[in-house]
Amino acid sequence: MQSQIDLTQFTIEQVIHQIFTFRRISRMDQHLLMSVLLSKDSINDLEKTLIDKVFVAVKLGRLRIVD
Repeated sequence: MQSQIDLTQFTIEQVIHQIFTFRRISRMDQHLLMSVLLSKDSINDLEKTLIDKVFVAVKLGRLRIVD
């Protein structure tokens, strides 16, 4: 039996902070980030900037991608 995660308890800032704290992004992190993003009606400028930082860090090799 799989446990359900209440996505309303997470913010984009929290998820991205966790990603940068461990300097890696896992499939679960990716799924959580996408779920939080898709659960919102819109994102603000700060959230856009944070998301861009994740993409840039992956592109530059500053974040490891793990399964």
